Amino acid sequence: MTVIAYQGEPGSNSATAVAHLYPGSQGLPCTGFDQALDAVLLGSADLAVIPVDNSAAGRVADVHHLLPDAGLSIIGEYFLDIRFDLMGVPDGSLEQVETVRSHVHALSQCRKVLREGGWRTLVSDDTAGAAREVAELRDPRQAALAPPAAAQLHGLRVLKPGVEDDPDNTTRFVVLSRDPARPPDAGVPTVTSLFFLVRNIPSALYKALGGFASNAVNLTKIESYQLGAGTQPSRFYIEIEGSPDETRVAHSLDELRFFSSEVRVLGVYPAHPRRFRDHAHRP
Repeated sequence: MTVIAYQGEPGSNSATAVAHLYPGSQGLPCTGFDQALDAVLLGSADLAVIPVDNSAAGRVADVHHLLPDAGLSIIGEYFLDIRFDLMGVPDGSLEQVETVRSHVHALSQCRKVLREGGWRTLVSDDTAGAAREVAELRDPRQAALAPPAAAQLHGLRVLKPGVEDDPDNTTRFVVLSRDPARPPDAGVPTVTSLFFLVRNIPSALYKALGGFASNAVNLTKIESYQLGAGTQPSRFYIEIEGSPDETRVAHSLDELRFFSSEVRVLGVYPAHPRRFRDHAHRP
């Protein structure tokens, strides 16, 4: 049986993504993202499924810091529709709620209902963990924002369903493995994830990325971040459409390497169909 590591508890969105991606697999709940990645690296799990960004809350903190040094390869991606219910103890009511607890990202994705209720908020390590805490407290003044599966798992009552601000709320997950996957066959839409550090010269970033423009390679994501107290050079995480096996991508990467002190390909993997859905709906 395939063992899949994920951050969070059973009933969380990450657990749901694992179940959708690998039906019949065994989930391995982990406290943090680093523990989930280490589980794969050390052989306790075959794969890890990790959220990287959300359509409402943006990138998931810490993940992009961990990926370049994890020693793993991205072999796939998955887009999960995110739904949150406000849930409390079985004999409680909405009028009794005083405090709502959940993961910080869930709280930021449900601001409207929190503002309307005027409730105090508490940050939990995980959405499903917040539901478990409410079940353990048995206090009608306590409620949780969690995925629908968590209510059934912990015997809670849904006080208000579907409270996410955006009905199109989506989280993107990546699948990580100890071994790189074979690049998809020709004709299959492909994504390449990269990490790089630019050289300390004027206009280095502009020149490093220029190869993608001149070779007609679509750059779909670029994020910068720093380690330390601003004394280290900026690191960049990018995603492009295409595979390094394609001539135009290979030429772009040659130019990127020329103006960078370090370039790492983190993964080459098939694009999920959801990636192109929003493009198709645009006027």
